[in-house]
Amino acid sequence: MSPFGIQLINGFMESDLELEDKNSFQALKQLGAIEEIEGLWKLKSLYRVGQLYVNREGKGFVEAQTKEQKDLVVEAQDMGDANPSDDVVVKRIIARRGRASAKVLLVIRKAHVYQIVYTNRNESDVFEIIDIKTGLPTNAKMEGMDLKAFKLGTVLKVDSQTEEVMEIFGDLGDPKVDEKISLALYKRASDIFEEDCVTQAKEVEKSVTREEHPTRTDLTHLDFCTIDPVTAKDFDDAIYFDMENYTLYVAIADVSHYVEYFSPIDTEAKRRGFTTYFPHKSFPMLPRELSENICSLKPHVDRLAFVAKIELDRDTLLPIKEDFFEAIIHSKRRFHYDEVDRIIESSGENIEKEDEKRILEYLLPLQKITQRLRKRRLRDGFDFRSEEIKLSIDSNHELKNTSVETGTPSHSLIEECMLLANQASAKRFEYGIFRIHTPPQLSKLEELLEELASIGLFVNEYDDSPSLIRAIQKEADSMGIASQVDAMVIKSLKQANYSANNEGHFGLGFSHYSHFTSPIRRYSDLILHRLIKADLKEDREQNEYLLRNIEPLCQRVSELERESTKAEWDFRDRKLARWAEKHVGEEFKANVVEVGENAKAILESEVEGVTVNLRGDNVMLFDRVIVKIDSVDIAMAKIQGEFVAKCEKDVMEL
Repeated sequence: MSPFGIQLINGFMESDLELEDKNSFQALKQLGAIEEIEGLWKLKSLYRVGQLYVNREGKGFVEAQTKEQKDLVVEAQDMGDANPSDDVVVKRIIARRGRASAKVLLVIRKAHVYQIVYTNRNESDVFEIIDIKTGLPTNAKMEGMDLKAFKLGTVLKVDSQTEEVMEIFGDLGDPKVDEKISLALYKRASDIFEEDCVTQAKEVEKSVTREEHPTRTDLTHLDFCTIDPVTAKDFDDAIYFDMENYTLYVAIADVSHYVEYFSPIDTEAKRRGFTTYFPHKSFPMLPRELSENICSLKPHVDRLAFVAKIELDRDTLLPIKEDFFEAIIHSKRRFHYDEVDRIIESSGENIEKEDEKRILEYLLPLQKITQRLRKRRLRDGFDFRSEEIKLSIDSNHELKNTSVETGTPSHSLIEECMLLANQASAKRFEYGIFRIHTPPQLSKLEELLEELASIGLFVNEYDDSPSLIRAIQKEADSMGIASQVDAMVIKSLKQANYSANNEGHFGLGFSHYSHFTSPIRRYSDLILHRLIKADLKEDREQNEYLLRNIEPLCQRVSELERESTKAEWDFRDRKLARWAEKHVGEEFKANVVEVGENAKAILESEVEGVTVNLRGDNVMLFDRVIVKIDSVDIAMAKIQGEFVAKCEKDVMEL
């Protein structure tokens, strides 16, 4: 459901509304569908808001929101101008008999505002417009222009309602069009900000003067450092560990100080929700004037930070005391992950600079501590050994090469520190913004177990979902297929998301968890910073505003996170498809990762992660086979392979 839909159910002040919802609010007022009770606007009892689902027979329904309600049927003649998956307000139709029914009163959010299409001629040489997302013919028109005059493969953005061409993206034959397609398909913004955002960002102070922030805790004397990828341009977090008091300081960029409520930058950050990362560039949530400058915890300059201070028990490593406060820090060193890995491997030998020596006095012991923290965490949580494929793109937007990224000691060091801060932030609230991951249904995992039985992986004894996952992982490890099976386990789990109510994090094994450590690239973290600050300052008005709107905010950031991730995956698939197009007709060894109607195999080639849809039903899960690339659909980024033969010796001997 849309964030506005949640507001209609829970109640809201007119000042709480987003700009895009104000017209719907006025329309509902005129229709008499909402009423103001004790200062909050809500839907009247005769009305309901929800997503419109339409079955194959053309009958629609809106789901119940509570156990007391029933699903409402919406007949075709009562749908008005609503389309499937639109968010609608409906009015119940009072009838003596039959199922509870309703009529669409207003569409409050269109599911499909525009389509991304391309010009094509089919096998019968008939001109058509193809929707890139569905692969099906659709319609488009352009005033004063015959679309047949465009080169075949021209990519267009088309208004879903009017069918008018809104923008010409380019040609499918040009790899540079991929970026526009992936961003548009999943409603992601470009890296260009509106003028009012840029103007506001440029007006922000360029440096921090300690005298201007007398109420902040001065931590500039502490030897903070940052550890990030070599390509990083914005630094969210810095760490320092007080060995004497066994206290970890996690300093986070104080974005909430610079981004005021309802300002142009805040409005745009809420619209974007997340920074989207493509291999060749990022599409930031905040203007770079902020994210890569005054907000970034750069070395050798003073910076404002919001700090989590966590005192640990020396024996158990459990938190004894957790505090949050505004501070000023002065990072003494920026490290790259590979630098820290080399230092850990050599135990800090050959380090001559005094500032680095001081940092290593706590960093090397801290690495040992985080190893213990990780070991303890994995008693309740899980270590899913999936591999991340990193793509390298050249100046023509062609795929140069790929590499497999694996976790290293330096990654683990930072991760465990961030996890401590994220847990501490979540413990402060009973109702707020939590990062939740609900446990999987045991039946879902048992279906996976049946599938794995076909390749000889059996588990006989387990009590619940966690014990079954651990047993599956143990068997997979002994068979040498740990990462492949972990990928299947991950698919069987529910997605993590944001919620106003704490339900714990199954994957991590935490009772309380939230996202505190990346406000430069996640709006969820910015919300959390504001919540904690409102609590610390006992700002009742700000706290009430945030909590009144926390459910729609959680819904908003959860949706935006999914869209951002899908855009990243889509772009990756497009680059791999273009590589595969150059190898049509060639044969490769491959590993089968899915069987049945949607059989898939991952190629063994110089390019990692190329997945082909496989024709041929005589393969088994994890078979090592020879596959011929049969065809490639560049528009939909799909690679079709044909099964040629099984390799002489399979990866596994059953």
